[in-house]
Amino acid sequence: MTTSSDWLAAFPIQPATEAVEALRQAWSELAARPRPNFNPKTKESALTKRLKVYIENYTARQRGLLGMWVAEDIIGDIDPETGAMIEERRTDIAYGWNDQARDMKLVFEFKRLGKQKSHRDHYLRDRGLARFVTGIYSRRQAVAAMVGVLLDPEPEVVPPIRKALSDKALATVLRLRPNATGSLFDRPSILFAGADFDTEHERDSALAPTHGHIRVSHFFLPFGYPADTKKKAGC
Repeated sequence: MTTSSDWLAAFPIQPATEAVEALRQAWSELAARPRPNFNPKTKESALTKRLKVYIENYTARQRGLLGMWVAEDIIGDIDPETGAMIEERRTDIAYGWNDQARDMKLVFEFKRLGKQKSHRDHYLRDRGLARFVTGIYSRRQAVAAMVGVLLDPEPEVVPPIRKALSDKALATVLRLRPNATGSLFDRPSILFAGADFDTEHERDSALAPTHGHIRVSHFFLPFGYPADTKKKAGC
């Protein structure tokens, strides 16, 4: 089995970093000012589709990226005998890259994220981070990305997410691997300068890369103007 140090040495960090920085740049440009069809009230799927097209048409060309960008990528399992779909999921945004020796499919899972506990649970549990652990997202991939679209100020949203990871029941569900100091996350990220922290998770052998676990980097993207989930008077 590949060791932890081996997989990190073999991982194509430069193409992954280029993809991450392209996505962050595109978000910063699109979210810099209120736009009728790209703003805090826009549905998650609409945000990611527009972001993917903007990256592909503008940012990736500017940065000379050669990989493939996909939005709403269909993944799943099929019964080869009947042709029936056993399971079907759609990832938000994925970036695919390969050379003669290596390949990578970096999945970005987006969640609109306010300070409410319900938002935090949505981000961390079955419809969010757990998709990279017990679900089929990023099957046999070493790295993935969770992206929180901030609807409230970062200090009100992100520290409670990190704190929630210390809950023993949640840590068990997410199959979190502690680092050398015993922490259940690495902050700063060991992969990407733009990430707030990383988590590492055990996966079943059918889903895991050869070294047995996946590392997820967590990014939190603000709009370039005030946005919050507080209800206005009279609303």
